Amino acid sequence: MSIEYLKKASPPTQAIDTATADTVRKILSEIQVGGEDAVRRYARDLDGYSGEIVLGEAEFAAAERALTPGIKDDIRFARDRVQDFARRQRDSMQEFRAELIPGLVAGQRLIPCQTAGCYVPGGRYAHAASAIMSVGTAQVAGVAHIVATSPATRDHGVHPGILHAMKLCGAHTVLALGGVQAVAALAYGAFSGREADIIVGPGNRFVAEAKRMLFGRVGIDVVAGPTESAIIADETADPQVVTADLVGQAEHGPDSPVWLITTSRALGEAVQLLVPAAIAALPELARNAASAAWRDYAEVVLCSTREEVVQVSDKYACEHLQVMAADLEWWLENLSNYGSLFLGEETTVAYGDKCSGPNHILPTRGAARYTGGLSVGKFIKTVTWQRLDRSASRVVGQVAARISRLEGMEGHARTGDVRLHKYYPGEQFDLGTLDGHREH
Repeated sequence: MSIEYLKKASPPTQAIDTATADTVRKILSEIQVGGEDAVRRYARDLDGYSGEIVLGEAEFAAAERALTPGIKDDIRFARDRVQDFARRQRDSMQEFRAELIPGLVAGQRLIPCQTAGCYVPGGRYAHAASAIMSVGTAQVAGVAHIVATSPATRDHGVHPGILHAMKLCGAHTVLALGGVQAVAALAYGAFSGREADIIVGPGNRFVAEAKRMLFGRVGIDVVAGPTESAIIADETADPQVVTADLVGQAEHGPDSPVWLITTSRALGEAVQLLVPAAIAALPELARNAASAAWRDYAEVVLCSTREEVVQVSDKYACEHLQVMAADLEWWLENLSNYGSLFLGEETTVAYGDKCSGPNHILPTRGAARYTGGLSVGKFIKTVTWQRLDRSASRVVGQVAARISRLEGMEGHARTGDVRLHKYYPGEQFDLGTLDGHREH
């Protein structure tokens, strides 16, 4: 094995952040007690927003007027691609019923959540695509009531692109709220009268912590961390394209890791030479974020074989994984840990982020080892049912009674006993003994 780091990350030392958790806990507690008045107070104090919280047709119409026809066409294009993919996901899920033994019929049903809360971040960037990914997917899943929320600024309210996307994708209630107060409003049913069954969507560390604290009371998609992107590339890759894609993802934020895993030393070295100029050419906001992300969090890993590349990549288990290498089908078959996979030079992460179809709300911080990202299935409960006739109860009841007594659960055992004695009076059964042994 020969794995060499041409560039190693050197992230700044992170102090244990107890302040975030303490702040979130305090806000959640106060809103749980104080309700909508507490939400309004935090919106005013933290965001400087004192306008209407529940937005309606007037705000949607104003948002539509603020957008050019071309932008509205683009949002609709993205909505159509995302919902088309979500419908195909939904159609791949199946209800069924089967007779497991004579008289024992069991099955599963697919039942949408009643209320979904969709958080759409604002702040540094206006994430209209995130509204499509969350609200649009919930709508395809058949969620009965979708409550969407996004931060409102003091002067301009919610970004018109976000508002238009929410409306187009089928949100039933739209709130002008961001941060912990928005997550609390979704969880506690403030302004909508409907407590969310699940809350989805990315946000800052306060939003992520609020979702984490509320998990259990509500379902969540993922506890999102900073955006992560990795590129697998060999000697066939174009260094300019690889550089553009790494820098493009680094602009998400100063702590957004980007990783290049390659079997070509020449490519790895060329990319490192090209990155500084590519970052310098960005607008100031993106330039500052990408510069810190590349300096502190980026890594360039040189491997001898593609099998080593798979090993390194699966250990990262990154959110976005691009492959610009020969034999794309081999990589599709052999890579295991990623949020979403982008195959070939023609397929950049930004396409998935915005409009190509598969959802862009994805696992971070290694969570791709055990979960995928947001999908139509996150809004649908897969629940089971069963029905036995008396002949099946005769078979199953004896086994259940014996296993229950083996476990020391006499009350469970007697629920089988009572049925067997009722349905088959006078018949003798092997129901086990209190010490867990079978009768002979």
